[in-house]
Amino acid sequence: MPIADSVELGNGVKIFHPDLINLYGCSIGADSKIGTFVEIQKGVCIGVRCKISSHTFICEGVTIEDEVFVGHGVMFTNDLHPRATNPDGSLQTEADWQVESTLVRRRASIGSNATIIAGVTIGEGALVGAGAVVTRDVPAFAIVAGVPARVIGDTREPVK
Repeated sequence: MPIADSVELGNGVKIFHPDLINLYGCSIGADSKIGTFVEIQKGVCIGVRCKISSHTFICEGVTIEDEVFVGHGVMFTNDLHPRATNPDGSLQTEADWQVESTLVRRRASIGSNATIIAGVTIGEGALVGAGAVVTRDVPAFAIVAGVPARVIGDTREPVK
């Protein structure tokens, strides 16, 4: 079942292809839009009037506030030291690692194919350029781009 019974959907949420997504244990605020081939894991909270574009992965530990745009193919992470196994060779379970929280503040925009490394905050009104790799906090209203992402402008200034 692509949309588990554990999902909380606000009024007016639009899911364009419900058979082609994977949502479980998350909450999605009113009037948000979810594109095709999106996975949103348990514990994720998405605010109202957000747009989550196709092929995006939002893992446990991520909170997205209101009116956020997430472009196509955006990848969030939640583990700074990912491993498949423990030192003794046994497969890791949820008890063997700690989820790192990530916060995307109100009205931020994340461009297509960006990667958001666990534990960062993307500030209010910030803009993450397409393909950027965000490895540290992004200030409110900053424009960041590159690998790793660096501040290159401010969303409150007119484009020249």
